[in-house]
Amino acid sequence: MATDEPAPAPAAVAPSPAGGDHSPAFSFSIWPPTQRTRDAVVRRLVDTLAGDTILCKRYGAVPAADADPAARAIEAEAFDAAAATGGVAATVEEGIEALQFYSKEVSRRLLEFIKSRSADAKADPPSEEAQAPAAPEAEAAEPAA
Repeated sequence: MATDEPAPAPAAVAPSPAGGDHSPAFSFSIWPPTQRTRDAVVRRLVDTLAGDTILCKRYGAVPAADADPAARAIEAEAFDAAAATGGVAATVEEGIEALQFYSKEVSRRLLEFIKSRSADAKADPPSEEAQAPAAPEAEAAEPAA
């Protein structure tokens, strides 16, 4: 049966040192993510917390000075939780499951953080002194000379 598509290229294999079995020349591990990937997650979290996003419009933006440490904590906690449950992924499928768990943990912790921050802001309204302009009563109480 002829098709217009070229035949797939054979997988590259490197000869084994013993001369018997062949192993793939290229392998990758999806879990754990590299430090570069984890740093990218942190940068994206900072952008989400401090940027012009739906979450910021709904719950309020986080100041940039607070967003970076919060993002690092969110990512680290999610990574630790995924590492504790996933451990070392022996297969690609286990790595994918661990990565999915990590991703869900990042999202869950992000929402928890931003909602708790919003709730704290609503629970702690500014004091009356902070809201009131300069005390006009004090000026009126002083007799004019």
